[in-house]
Amino acid sequence: MNILDKIVLQKQKEVAAARAAVGVAQLEQSNHFQRATVSLSNRILQENSTGIIAEFKRKSPSKGVINDKVKVEDVVSQYAAAGVAGCSVLTDTEFFGGAPQDLMTARDVVNIPLLRKDFMIDEYQFLEAKSWGADVILLIAAILTPQQVKSFTDVAQSLGLEVLLELHDESELNHVYHKVNMVGINNRNLKTFQVDVEQSVRMAEKLGDGFVKIAESGISDMEMLKLFRRSGFQGFLIGENFMKTNNPGQACRDFIAAL
Repeated sequence: MNILDKIVLQKQKEVAAARAAVGVAQLEQSNHFQRATVSLSNRILQENSTGIIAEFKRKSPSKGVINDKVKVEDVVSQYAAAGVAGCSVLTDTEFFGGAPQDLMTARDVVNIPLLRKDFMIDEYQFLEAKSWGADVILLIAAILTPQQVKSFTDVAQSLGLEVLLELHDESELNHVYHKVNMVGINNRNLKTFQVDVEQSVRMAEKLGDGFVKIAESGISDMEMLKLFRRSGFQGFLIGENFMKTNNPGQACRDFIAAL
């Protein structure tokens, strides 16, 4: 069983437990549930947008602990002040050290678009995301069927949430649904967690120009970002490069200043 299989198995248990503990009606009563969401895709396409989606991530299966010393409210506030297009917040606890409270705390301190970064396998999780203050949810092609991508996209968008569909290789191109708001190419193979930064470039050519395209994982310097821009990417998900420093917010500010 690879890492991704283990994550999905754990996620199935978590969703079942969450559904039993908190009903849909309770989620819908959240203050955040009635809030008008903010479009990440529009922010990325704005003139002079950095296109950067900066991530708050404490640990990962491949790297172990990345940074468990900083507070989410401090980091996302600094990300926003630095000029990011949006923030990604991990809500998976078992493998990434995140929590729902991280997303809710981030929502309380910034008005920029927030992505709930998790392994979404059930419509219940979209209701959670909305109630916690998310604007965007992630759909990972590697753990979903094309039909699930289609139905999940429709459900998420009916809640006012945007959808970032994540692909890794050519075998997942049939998962692309014309209604998704953004398509991300993950340079990291989620089954092995190995990174190949050329993956985004190869996949961009096959994807075409009909979507807002996001390069994900392994972006560590300006030359790499410029390479992705030349390949047609408008957005860039960057987490570890900032989070591995003592001051992720300052690292983000310095990176954007170099743009």
